[in-house]
Amino acid sequence: MNFEWSDYLELARELAGQTASPVGTEARLRSAISRAYYAAFCKCRNHLRDVGTQLPQGAAIHQFVRDEFKDSTDKKRKKIGNNLDRLRADRNKADYDDSISGLGKMVDLDIELANQIIAALRRL
Repeated sequence: MNFEWSDYLELARELAGQTASPVGTEARLRSAISRAYYAAFCKCRNHLRDVGTQLPQGAAIHQFVRDEFKDSTDKKRKKIGNNLDRLRADRNKADYDDSISGLGKMVDLDIELANQIIAALRRL
C-alpha cells in the first residue's frame, strides 16, 4: 500500500499544535527516521566544524560529512561514517518511497544507529 503523503501535513499541524486529531503511525515512523538521521548528521557536521574542517555549503555537505568519516583510517570514525551512510539511505526511503516494507524495524534500527553515532562522537 502506498503512503498517503498528505499525512505529513497533518503531522506538521499536530506538531505545531494546530490540530487535536492524531496522525497515522506511518507518518510518525517516517518522520522519526528522518529526525534520527538529522540528529546524527548535524552532530557529525558540527564535530568536523569544531575540529577545524572546512565544510562545503549546500547539499554537498551530506556526502562530504559521510566521506570524511568513512575515508578515515581510524576504525571508530569509519564506523561512524558507515552508520551515517545507512541512516541517510533509510532517510531517503522514508522521505521519497511510496511504500516501505519493515518500517517498524527500520525505525528501531535507525534510532539505535543514531544513538551509536552520537555516543561514538563523544568518545573521539
